[in-house]
Amino acid sequence: MTVAIEKSRAAGKVWAPPSKSVAHRALICGSLGGGSTISNVDYSNDISATLDCLKILGADVKKDGNTVTLGGLNPFECKAATLDCQESGSTLRFLIPLCMLSGANITLTGSRRLFERNLDIYSQIAEQNDITFKKTENSLSICGKLRSGDYKIAGNISSQFISGLLFALPLLSGDSTLEIIGDYESEPYVDLTLKELDDFGVKIEKDGRIYKIKGKQRYSSQIKSVEGDYSNAAFLDGFNLLGGCVEVLGLDKNSLQGDRIYKSMFADLKSGKRQFDLSNCPDLAPVMFALAAYFGGAHFTGTRRLKIKESDRAAAMAAELAKFGINVDVLDNDVIINGGKLKTPSAVLDGHNDHRIVMALSLLCSVTGGTISGTEAVAKSYPDYFEKIKSIKVVVKNET
Repeated sequence: MTVAIEKSRAAGKVWAPPSKSVAHRALICGSLGGGSTISNVDYSNDISATLDCLKILGADVKKDGNTVTLGGLNPFECKAATLDCQESGSTLRFLIPLCMLSGANITLTGSRRLFERNLDIYSQIAEQNDITFKKTENSLSICGKLRSGDYKIAGNISSQFISGLLFALPLLSGDSTLEIIGDYESEPYVDLTLKELDDFGVKIEKDGRIYKIKGKQRYSSQIKSVEGDYSNAAFLDGFNLLGGCVEVLGLDKNSLQGDRIYKSMFADLKSGKRQFDLSNCPDLAPVMFALAAYFGGAHFTGTRRLKIKESDRAAAMAAELAKFGINVDVLDNDVIINGGKLKTPSAVLDGHNDHRIVMALSLLCSVTGGTISGTEAVAKSYPDYFEKIKSIKVVVKNET
């Protein structure tokens, strides 16, 4: 789909969408108990993928509006199955360890781009446990049983590997430890996992960089509501830095979401700061790059992992910002947004099949006007994004 956005000044109140990060975790934990009710669920493509996979694995899943009642998943009794993770890295990486509990032959499928993303950590763990681990360009087949024990994971890879193991290891009969080696990036996402586990009755002790995991634990049933999403709220709040007057509602000020840091980063950018570290908040990169272009440039570090997201986000933003007349230097672990005057894009902008690229470009188009192709990508995390920004007076026209 191609969308045209006219020069607009955003104004009004808008509710933040439900947190995708929290929803993935709550739905997985809820499925592993006797029966839980999770409300304020947004059925984005990623969340739908997780729900569909949990149902195939054996969970009882019932939807009623934006409320999901689910439970009854015993991962030790899963049968041979094929799970479609679509393009959801969280679904794939969170569920792999649970799929290693029954010994059944389980195949996880998805887009080619999803399986370009690193799974080496799980491959090594599979080898340690004599688990068959066969990866193709768009699938992964595993067969074998995960054992309790002492595991070590590099901290500079995706936190999703750590969270995936934390879902599964407490269910094993023996105790385990999980030690983080080297630089620890995206730790706030693991803290979010620990909170959800604790809410559902699973206790894990954190001792420095070692997670001590008692075995034979069981998930309890809970009734809870998914909190608002800071990651996507950043795009709504971003209009305020462009001259808008938008109040974003529904965010928990005490949230453990790592991307809540966007508020202080926005304030710093507006006050003249030009150096930012994205190591712990890579999902904020596209919106920060866009806003930095508006404010005359900035230098970002901790950007190495942007290559393995839904797109190569640094390269994608560099290509699109060039159409606004902004030059970007993409280095190994740095991105430099150079100063320059924003102009109306010289060509149609490309969303690169990446929800966060599309939303970041929409911010700048509200300043200059412009047309974005591939906007259907927002369905991955925020299906009604364009309807929401229309509600705050951004002029959006669907062309095709």
